[in-house]
Amino acid sequence: MKHRKWLVAMAIVCTLGLLAIGCAPAPAPSPSPSPSPSPSPSPTAEPITLTFADFTPATAFPGVAMLRWADEVGKRTDGQVTVECFSGGSLLGAKEMFDGVLAGTADIGQSCPSYEPGRFPLILGMETPAVKFDSDKVASRCLWEAVQEFQPASLEDFKVIYMYNAGPNHIVTIDKVTKLEDLKGLELRCSGAVTSMMQALGAAPVGMPQSEVPEALQKKVVKGYVSSLETLLDFKYAEICHYATDWSPSIGCLFAVVMNKDTWNSLPANVQKVIDDLSVEQSEWTGAYMDSHTEESIAWAVGEQGFEIVAISDSEKAAWDALLQPVVDQYLADTEAAGLPGQEWLDRMAELQVEYS
Repeated sequence: MKHRKWLVAMAIVCTLGLLAIGCAPAPAPSPSPSPSPSPSPSPTAEPITLTFADFTPATAFPGVAMLRWADEVGKRTDGQVTVECFSGGSLLGAKEMFDGVLAGTADIGQSCPSYEPGRFPLILGMETPAVKFDSDKVASRCLWEAVQEFQPASLEDFKVIYMYNAGPNHIVTIDKVTKLEDLKGLELRCSGAVTSMMQALGAAPVGMPQSEVPEALQKKVVKGYVSSLETLLDFKYAEICHYATDWSPSIGCLFAVVMNKDTWNSLPANVQKVIDDLSVEQSEWTGAYMDSHTEESIAWAVGEQGFEIVAISDSEKAAWDALLQPVVDQYLADTEAAGLPGQEWLDRMAELQVEYS
């Protein structure tokens, strides 16, 4: 009897235990890890279109340089920037270029500061006979460095993109010139400091942009011009003119490539960096292209047009050089009167020439 009661008690205990286990709440499931958020897609870069105005034909060396710069900017921004190029004065002419860029007619423009006398007084010391360059690559690099150091006030309203020079100037004529007497009263197209140089030699300088020269030569409004010799091929001047002196008074016309400041400020930082990183490279590239292209131009003129490079005697060259010193003196007097560091500019240019030669 006692044994039976004990078995009944044990059965009750086991039953209650099983009921307790069955009623216990199930353990909470471990929380599933939250999925990692998908990376946000990077925003698509906003496409940018810039307009670039040039007064020369696309085949002339400034036009070739413009197209190369536009292509490099497009590639280095992975297609974000498209540069629309307007050659041959189709958007802005030579004398309208700087004001046109300021007004926003074009985002970028290139022209010769010497086409606007008095507007860019300091940097035109580059075109005086004070420092003569044989290499346009060297001259263009020196010009770029000097502008960065001096920060001329005449350029402060623009973002300067790159700068370069035409090659050494030569007197190019329809009839042969061998001595000073041949220059007396001779109508020659000139610009910038070259105008004063030809006056000093007794010639009759006529001011006009390069784009107006072909018609003036054909009509014999001018009997020649003073410029770099790539023009023989680029503008086909060797088909009209037959001679060039082997004497050079100075490096050729300097070019400034400038951007509208508002356009520059609107560009994203990555695009500004691409443009800044190209500045020195493009300046030197254009100068090097000019050096090789000038050789090509002379070879074409001599070989296919019967063009002649006229040897000027050493004594004649010395006499011509002596007559040009007043041009340098006048530049120094003008810049001093304007409170500009003309002497420092010329001294620094001579130092840079040694540094980069």
